[in-house]
Amino acid sequence: MSLTCQVQVILNNISKEKAKTVKRALEPDNVNFPEGLSLYIENSDNKLVFNFESEKNMKQLTGTVDEVMEHIQVALKVIE
Repeated sequence: MSLTCQVQVILNNISKEKAKTVKRALEPDNVNFPEGLSLYIENSDNKLVFNFESEKNMKQLTGTVDEVMEHIQVALKVIE
């Protein structure tokens, strides 16, 4: 049996500049993901949307979501 889990995190009411800066700050971390785990980031209106997907390890997915959220928090604090 194959199990796929998707998690979407949306930051609402974020300016285009802040969204662009946060997205750029996370790009170095968004490479060489383990097989079966992915992250896609998109800007939409005044939102920054993070789409996570895991086909294998749910524990790894939750850890990755947690780590990315920490990086987002740091990036937002730095640019304010």
